[in-house]
Amino acid sequence: MAGPVFAEYPFQLGIASGDPLPDGFVIWTRLAPRPLEIGHGMPSQPMLVNWEVASDRGFNTVVRSGEAVARPELAHSVHVEVEGLEPGRDYFYRFSAGRERSPSGRAKTAPAAGGQVAQARFGIVGCQAYEQGFYTAHRKIADENLDFVFCYGDYIYEGRGNRTYTGSGGTMDNPRQHLGGEIYSLDDYRRRYAQYKMDSDLQASHAATSWFCTWDDHETDNNWTAALDQDGTPPEVFNLRRQAAAQAYYENMPLRRSSFPTGAAIQLYRHATWGNLLDLNFLDTRQFRTAIPCDGTWASTCEAVRDPAAEVMGEAQEQWLYRNLDRTQAHWKVLAQQIMVMDLDRKEGPEPGYNLDTWAGYAIPRQRLLDRLRERRIGNTIILTGDEHQNYAGELYRDSRNPEGAPIASEFVTTSISSSGDGQDQRADGRRYLADNPFLKFNNAQRGYVVCDITPERWQTEFKVLDKVSDKTGTLTTRAKFAVASGDARVVAA
Repeated sequence: MAGPVFAEYPFQLGIASGDPLPDGFVIWTRLAPRPLEIGHGMPSQPMLVNWEVASDRGFNTVVRSGEAVARPELAHSVHVEVEGLEPGRDYFYRFSAGRERSPSGRAKTAPAAGGQVAQARFGIVGCQAYEQGFYTAHRKIADENLDFVFCYGDYIYEGRGNRTYTGSGGTMDNPRQHLGGEIYSLDDYRRRYAQYKMDSDLQASHAATSWFCTWDDHETDNNWTAALDQDGTPPEVFNLRRQAAAQAYYENMPLRRSSFPTGAAIQLYRHATWGNLLDLNFLDTRQFRTAIPCDGTWASTCEAVRDPAAEVMGEAQEQWLYRNLDRTQAHWKVLAQQIMVMDLDRKEGPEPGYNLDTWAGYAIPRQRLLDRLRERRIGNTIILTGDEHQNYAGELYRDSRNPEGAPIASEFVTTSISSSGDGQDQRADGRRYLADNPFLKFNNAQRGYVVCDITPERWQTEFKVLDKVSDKTGTLTTRAKFAVASGDARVVAA
């Protein structure tokens, strides 16, 4: 196998770790001396990459090391599943190839399975349209000293480069621009990931702690479900695009081999624990979902919303989730996923209207989920969501227009890192949502991230926001804190 010699630095896309277990985690890098070129500046042959894991930042005590093969079929990415480590402690990792060495990163192993855990602290990020803002939030979250990060999706956006962006605040100039047109081929997706991952603030966020990654729609195409896209492309043709998107996603994320794609399919729903404190179910609400009803018309409803054959997770994933919830002994049960579960009425006036690209557009699967939680008395359930480019906190009822009894679960929706530009504290529609939906306790339309602080007695969600992302000088503040007490799904100001 060839010994690598590089004309330019090969670790320009950084390093990352992910999917921590009690005895280890995945570490990732990708050799790319010329990241934005087809072939990324690498010869079409396998290359050896060395890796090290140490118990200290200075790498004085290396506890695991080895070689990995960076293969051209996978864009010279490597995914090392490190094992044999101690639970619940920090480690540090790095790579080398030839005479070049990567930056180092920090990763924390999960606590021992079922072990007593007094507290946990993790972050939530997603929706990071490169064009619409800088990644100041990633730079800030890198300093939070978190146990891990959950990325709910929209890591990249598939659209063509645009000089301007049109949103609720009107038309504004984009501070950055995508290279090229809309992406379809594997080379297209690889270059788009490279453009995003070359951002130094995103690299710092990855290097700071391990991520649990899932995807939403823009890693493939806006509002896609199963084999359907929004343009009516024949499914067999769209599946070719899905296959390219799935491969590129795997190549660029710190995923285990269990997520290795097969054609257009990739295994992204999975389960993890954080001792006896957290039971974490990471969901995939795209690959197995039936078509968005009512042509996806905003703030609307129709008979198809109550289609008994509709699916959000698909039967296999749904039964997998129910089994996990039935058998867990953890204190808090977490559904970490992409689309809002609250059936938020978005239409002005007495008649309801929903965002149909949420669980509210799929009334029967939504009711099955909430009925399961209520009937099995699965308490302390927290649902973590993204996609909306806004912050929300609220309570879940089977039918929020006719709430019965206490709330079944609690939901926190995390805003975007950069998507939709600078934003504002609250939009006019957000004020209306709060007035029309009593179960909704908080709304904010700025950029940022969320930090969750958890003990057996209390779940606290802290919404951290930036005053702007149109340049790199944005100021971070805590906009609000909300809490859920053990045994009580009500969401209250903290």
